[in-house]
Order: sequence, then C-alpha cells, then structure tokens
Amino acid sequence: MSVAVSPSAAVASFRGCSREEALELALTGDAAAVFASAARLREAVFGRAVELCAIINARSGNCAMDCRFCSQSRHNTTPIKSFPLLRREVLRERILELAALPVRHIGLVTSGGALPEAELKRLTAVVAELAPDLRGPGGGRLCGSLGRLSSPALEGARAAGLARFHHNLETSERYYPRICTTQRWEERLQTVRRARAAGLEICCGGLFGLGESWEDRVDFALRLRAEGVDTIPMNFLHPHPGTPLKHQAPLSPDEALRIIAVFRHILPRATLRVCGGRPLVLGNRQEELFAAGANALMTGDYLTTAGRALDGDLAMIRAQGLEVAA
Repeated sequence: MSVAVSPSAAVASFRGCSREEALELALTGDAAAVFASAARLREAVFGRAVELCAIINARSGNCAMDCRFCSQSRHNTTPIKSFPLLRREVLRERILELAALPVRHIGLVTSGGALPEAELKRLTAVVAELAPDLRGPGGGRLCGSLGRLSSPALEGARAAGLARFHHNLETSERYYPRICTTQRWEERLQTVRRARAAGLEICCGGLFGLGESWEDRVDFALRLRAEGVDTIPMNFLHPHPGTPLKHQAPLSPDEALRIIAVFRHILPRATLRVCGGRPLVLGNRQEELFAAGANALMTGDYLTTAGRALDGDLAMIRAQGLEVAA
C-alpha cells in the first residue's frame, strides 16, 4: 500500500529527511507525491537553472582495479579502446573545445587506481597553461578524476589550477566489498577527505543498479550528507559485456527516477548530477529527471559508452521551461 508523503524535515528546514522518512519515500511513498515534493525542493534551491558538465577520457583502460561493473578493468574483457594519457596538445585542444560550450565543469578523467606521478605532472602542466578564467578555485571550470592521489599530489593539482576533484564512493560502505576487492571503501573516503583538505571542491557520488538494496542507497546518501558533499554524480549501471555484471538487468525508469527523488529529499541543497547510464535507463523519459529533483546533467559521451549530444540536452532543458546555468 502506498502512503502519502510529507517529508517535513526536508521541505521545511532543508536539512534533509531522516533515514526512516527516506525509506518510507523509497518503499511506500506515493510516486506522484514523492516526485512533486522533490521538484519543489529543486525549484526552491536552484530555481530554473540546470548545470551542465562534460568529460574528457584522458587515459583509458588497463586498470588494475577489479570493479565488477567497469569496462576499463584489466580483470574484465570488455572490448574497449585503451590508450595512455593523451598527448599534451591533444588534451589542451579537447579542453578548449569543451570550454567553448555552455558547460560549467570540464572533467579530466584517467583510468587506474591513481594517475602516476609523471603523468600527473604532464596533465597539470597543461592545466597551468590555460587561460585564468578556466583555472583556480571559486570560478575555475576544470575537474580532475585522477584516482587515489596523495595530499601533496592533490595540493599540486590545485596549485596548477584544478578547481574540483571527482572521486566516487560508488555505493554504501556495507555493499562496496561485493563490487570491488582491490580497494577498501574507507580508502576511497580518505581520498575525498584529502582532496577537500587540499582546498579542492568535491564531486562525489556513485552507481546504482549494482544489486544494492534501498537501505544501501539511503545509507549511502546519508553518508554523503554527513561528509558535506554538495555535488553528487548519479550513475546508473550500463551492463558491459565482459564484466561480471554483464547479465544484471538495468534499472527501470521508475526506479531510477525514485532514486533521484529520494536523494533530493535527503540532500535538499546538493547538486544532483545525472550522468552515466542515463540514455539506457531513462530512454525517452529523460526529461522526467528534473521533476524527480535533479538539477544537473553530464552531457555528451561518457567514458566508454555513448551519451546524448549537447543539442539534444539543450532542447530538452528548454522544453521543460528550464535554462542552462551560467
């Protein structure tokens, strides 16, 4: 039996709802009421603005991590194109191409547990040469997803002009050992904390549809809230051939949208950015993600799968009466 929803803590105070309220929203909340409440929260905090980001796959494949979902792991056999860190001129060109588009953040993503020191120096040298309006805290547009870096490496990346660091926790601490054994969840969390201590903005979220429970999802969101994460990428599993999760059924659109809505109630002020798996899981219902409470998108292609072209996303945003954030 579905129940009417009145997430008073989230709506009235913007502190976010409790674990019990969140599970009620997830498991028995009336869908129309849950989504309407999530949309009100999004509009109250972000108005009509939708923030866009895009990524550059700067180093692909041959990763020693054994993540069960990942097409780039050398433990898996997904037929992808692997390549080392892009040449300096190629990386610079791709950054400038994205900089000319209406995307707020440009992510530089590298495969592997941690970007090696020599390659990190090459990457940060490119960042340091870019125009000032692309670099630095407070207004910089460059985000690095570079793996488990040390504090000195993170401080050096920030000094070069990186504004934000992306490092997903993926799922709840309880469920994480079922999807990866080559790194502990606590190690991922410590990387996030080191990045914040180095003065970088934080982008930290996860992947849904791995087989996790609603309790895992809610506890994950609550931990992100406790850590003060305010930009959360939300990815949905795209079952890759050659991975242990190749036969995992994708989430239904209804379940994916409810995940977004529940996260909005737990994290009323956080930017919820819908990223990988969006075209596969939501299909022709992608415009509903705003009604579910999302206020940001990754546009263009993902790391090893095709995304949605920028023109299509811009048209979708306009059709919903929304506008792209400056």
